[in-house]
Amino acid sequence: MNYQKDNDVDDSKPEDKLLIKDSHIKSAEIATNSAVPPSSWRRISLQLIFPSLLLLGLLIQYSAPGCFPFFWTGTGLGDQYLVGVGKADITGPVVEINLMGYADPNQVGTGLRQRLFSRAFIVGDLQHPEERFVYLVLDTQSGDTAVRYGIINGLKELGPAYASYGQQNIAVIGTHSHAGPGGWLNYLLPQITSKGFDHQGFQAIVDGAILSIKRAHESLQPGYLSVGTTKVLGANINRSLFAYLANPEEERSRYNVSSSDDGSVDKELTLLNFRRASDGKNIGVLTWFATHGTSLLGNNTLIAGDNKGVAAYLFEKSVRDDENAADGFVAGFSQANVGDTSPNVLGAWCEDGTGQMCSFENSTCSDGKSQACHARGPFFRTKDNGADSCFEIGRRQFEPARELYDKMQEQISVTPIKGRRVRSFHRFHNMSEYSFRLPNGSEVRTCPAALGYSFAAGTSDGPGAFDFTQHSGNENTTSPVWQVVSGLLKEPTADQRACHSPKPILLDVGEVSRPYQWTPNIVDIQVLRVGQLVIIVSPGEASTMAGRRWKDAVKKAASTLFGQDGTATWKNAVKKAASTLFGQDGAATYGHPIVVLGGPANSYTHYITTEEEYSIQRYEGASTLYGPHTLAAYINVTLSHLPILGTSIYGLMLYYDEGSFPPDNSNRSLSFISPVVRDGAPLFKSFGDVLEDVNKTYNRNKDDLQIRATFVGANPRNNLRLEMTYAAVEKLVATDENEETWKVIRTDEDWELVLHWRRTSEVMGTSEVEIVWELSALTKEVLGVPEAGVYRLRYHGDSKSLSGNTTPFEGVSSSFTLV
Repeated sequence: MNYQKDNDVDDSKPEDKLLIKDSHIKSAEIATNSAVPPSSWRRISLQLIFPSLLLLGLLIQYSAPGCFPFFWTGTGLGDQYLVGVGKADITGPVVEINLMGYADPNQVGTGLRQRLFSRAFIVGDLQHPEERFVYLVLDTQSGDTAVRYGIINGLKELGPAYASYGQQNIAVIGTHSHAGPGGWLNYLLPQITSKGFDHQGFQAIVDGAILSIKRAHESLQPGYLSVGTTKVLGANINRSLFAYLANPEEERSRYNVSSSDDGSVDKELTLLNFRRASDGKNIGVLTWFATHGTSLLGNNTLIAGDNKGVAAYLFEKSVRDDENAADGFVAGFSQANVGDTSPNVLGAWCEDGTGQMCSFENSTCSDGKSQACHARGPFFRTKDNGADSCFEIGRRQFEPARELYDKMQEQISVTPIKGRRVRSFHRFHNMSEYSFRLPNGSEVRTCPAALGYSFAAGTSDGPGAFDFTQHSGNENTTSPVWQVVSGLLKEPTADQRACHSPKPILLDVGEVSRPYQWTPNIVDIQVLRVGQLVIIVSPGEASTMAGRRWKDAVKKAASTLFGQDGTATWKNAVKKAASTLFGQDGAATYGHPIVVLGGPANSYTHYITTEEEYSIQRYEGASTLYGPHTLAAYINVTLSHLPILGTSIYGLMLYYDEGSFPPDNSNRSLSFISPVVRDGAPLFKSFGDVLEDVNKTYNRNKDDLQIRATFVGANPRNNLRLEMTYAAVEKLVATDENEETWKVIRTDEDWELVLHWRRTSEVMGTSEVEIVWELSALTKEVLGVPEAGVYRLRYHGDSKSLSGNTTPFEGVSSSFTLV
């Protein structure tokens, strides 16, 4: 019988050569391989193996504190790490700024539905605390180069205690909400619809992210990590199924589980639980699940965190009275391989009176255009710009995550994180002209960034304008005007066209640097590791199958590489024996790497599709910047640096050439955003005066109840009120001294409390603010019906004088009774 060791590397294979970068790594691998017993080991009786394994486990457990053998359940908590979590407000300007995501210049903010946050998760090595990483989840469309620079520079200013944080170990991930303010991205293309760069919104994100890291850093203490998975049904579908089906049938069939989980999108949610050792209380959870942040539609103009923001809000609210949860519990809902997913789970339909679904191939309607093709969320009939559908998709993520969390407290469906290694690497990599070999030996290259015609068609979540269509869009099927527009930017060379083929190039953005770069050519390649958990940090929106291929490649490589480090060395040596003792499930649970993918992160590089999906040239393929081999290049560069995560050398850093850094355009970006000049109050009125008051009584059990009051307002851009609120619901409550006082029970962090702002006179600078407490049937079902009692609404504002000074003020409605 031939026996092949699990961690053998075939040097004849190009992909395996990538795994062996340095001689010391290869030597360690050879040493590890030689430690694996020959096949005759299998014939030793279980009576002899079991005592040996037991003794080995005991030796390791007691010789390395906090380090348990991979088959030794003990307390089920795994190894100890430094763990910390933090959360801070990043809500930027909620009015007069274009929203980021749909690229519609007419979608300009008019108020606030839910505050935005940065949630920070820090993991460190107890014995070598300098080895740590930060995983940031921002309620933004994506991570960004300028924002990341701002965070890193800001942490340096905090002093020596924060010297451990830098390029190498900070990952900045966006939830991909399309309902946040824009104007903060580093490159010109996404700045166009927002009229350039908005320093106020940019600084709000940077400052809030730094504050969340600071809070997480200050909370660092020994603790445990555990991971679990569950299925989430009804929260995502594939919006480009036509392209997905171009992938090989044999590959697709591996993921086709059932009619409700056919593999066209990933239904799996992975949850990482953070528990402190001092009292056993949980301090936070970090989840990965793929669904687009497009529940709130392109006609929504209220700032919110979309469905991921709802899920995080519901989870954090649900544990406030949980005895297992610590105060300040933080729930992060990170994206995964989100590229071709949609939360609008009822599919794409033509809003043209035909009652037909959009065409399968190119998402067009009866007129052959895409503008009438709109995806439908669960409550699409409710005329609320997607709010109820957004809340529902958030709930559909929260509920299985909370159920999994509860099971994990009982040691059900849980895998402890084990192995003391905490590692990370980050590289800046130029994707514009990168030559490398595919696993089959053929040499290929990437191209300077370019966008295809189908990019301008948009998706069924947000259709584009003019006469562009997905899949069939090219210079021959659109107006000749677009050939002129494309040429004005830059006429792509024959080599560039050939490199991107079969993509017909609309915008050759990667070869334009005036007035500064339009899109990135230098991208972030980053991977984080703690124990057997590996986190790929993707700068682009990986499609469902692209994410799977990337994760599979890393998992295969990590299974080999991580046998070299610390406690994992003996793990590979006895893996075969353990498989016999505990079955394949045991080996898979404790012996194999767990790989997740989070993004879009660090810098926004649009989409990452498989080569097969790229050939179809729907929106996602047309938005894959660096040509058909984009995904293969990301995998290649990732694997070439993966050995760093397996090395036992502490303090190992990747040094950067100064010329390899992407530009920081934050201080030279153009901006045509008009400032607030002044605020004025109407004649005989003052700021905060009530213009339309509440009713005296409301029936709290009435469906879709809305309690509203309108005030003389001022521009919310005068003060972002970070860590504060613009609006509040107050309830009259009795004190211990049998007196009465007003208690805040809702702020604008709460989904139910909404602020609308409208300008009433440009000349006079007057405006109004309407505060609405929305008690819909859906939110009452989840959040509960408010208690009967006496309430009132409060408005906090700041007015600006012509001299530039701002003055805070308040407005209060009359009291009203809920019966």
